[in-house]
Amino acid sequence: MSPSSNGAAWRSLRSAAIALVVSAVSLVAACGGGGSGNDAAANNGGGSPSSPSASSGPSQQPIAATAANTVPVTVNAGLTGQLPNIPTVSVTLCVAGTSNCTTVNNVQVDTASFGLRLLASALPASFANALPATAAAGGGTLAECTAFADGYTWGSVRTADVKLGGETASNIPIQLIGDLAASSTPQACANIGAAQDTVQDLGANGILGVGVAPTDCGVSCTTASGSNYFACPNGTNCAITPAAIAQQVANPVPHFATDNNGVILQMAPVSNSGAPSATGTLVFGIGTQSNNAMTGAQTLATDQWGNVTATFNNTALKAAFLDSGSNGLFFVDSALPQCGGNLGSFYCPSQTQSLSATLTARGGATATASFNVANAQSLLGNGNNYAANNLAGEFGSATSLDLGLPFFYGRYVYYGIDQTASGGKAPFVAF
Repeated sequence: MSPSSNGAAWRSLRSAAIALVVSAVSLVAACGGGGSGNDAAANNGGGSPSSPSASSGPSQQPIAATAANTVPVTVNAGLTGQLPNIPTVSVTLCVAGTSNCTTVNNVQVDTASFGLRLLASALPASFANALPATAAAGGGTLAECTAFADGYTWGSVRTADVKLGGETASNIPIQLIGDLAASSTPQACANIGAAQDTVQDLGANGILGVGVAPTDCGVSCTTASGSNYFACPNGTNCAITPAAIAQQVANPVPHFATDNNGVILQMAPVSNSGAPSATGTLVFGIGTQSNNAMTGAQTLATDQWGNVTATFNNTALKAAFLDSGSNGLFFVDSALPQCGGNLGSFYCPSQTQSLSATLTARGGATATASFNVANAQSLLGNGNNYAANNLAGEFGSATSLDLGLPFFYGRYVYYGIDQTASGGKAPFVAF
């Protein structure tokens, strides 16, 4: 699991060759979000059983990504030609306070993790070397091991100006994945699984975590016993170390000068039979500009990582989260047949199913989340579809509901940043 026990899910399909041949999904847990360990919601009912009739789905259209507080989002074949439902944006990095900048394309938008993590290989070597390394409290370079269910990312913490559209987060900590020697990897990190330090592993050049938390670990990492940060003298002999909140990999959004209280991920609707590509817009700020008002949305207060509870198929679930970093809808439903073979535990019902769950917020407010589940083989078997609004499978905990990117198509999904540390608003999600 992730460094905190509250790991948000980031999933990807892996292919043996091309999109025509799709392997079993692998769950990747990023810091924050996911299974929170909260008590299950005390709701009766709240969640429909499988139905043979598929709903038409939501149909909201994204706004044009032309304003300073917007960036365009793209889903397509991506860098590997193997992974469906990977939403990406371009991110510009600058050596803090200078005009020495570079733009990294194909960075995955993840609304259930927090902070920017880029493959060192996606940056010019001279630029990467120019980014100042963060000093650990006990001396040496500060590095982080971010745990995933099928592996880990390992790399140093650097500082940089992060530019998204017309917004800038100045001099914030980011992670460079794979910039340290493999031999420096702590055993505790290596025990998790394989290193996720290449484009083939990640399916993107990095991960942009813009969920509700301001940093990727929070108070738990300020003590060595709860930390996933390491001090690496001369880049070697790395030992676990506490990391002050100001040193932790930071969500860029709260560091913008304006439009810093949240984000809206708006994805265009796609056909129920899938599509080769999809577009969307990532909007910064909620209620701060004429283009980011929140109207007509179901709003749910969350825990610090963006989790609520849920009831699905008359079963109370401990955690539910809206996660653009998951490429499918993930939950347990014994009534749905699994595909098997290369598609593993993805669902392959003979007819598209229409399902719903009741999400319960902190404080007791509820909202209904409706979604379809189609036959994964029919969606992906032709090798041409990289956007699917009804791709689902069984993976992870039987007590959680992961509403991944398929849930976002045709919707505006809002994430209110946790501002309680400064006396502001508590975190929330809305759709």
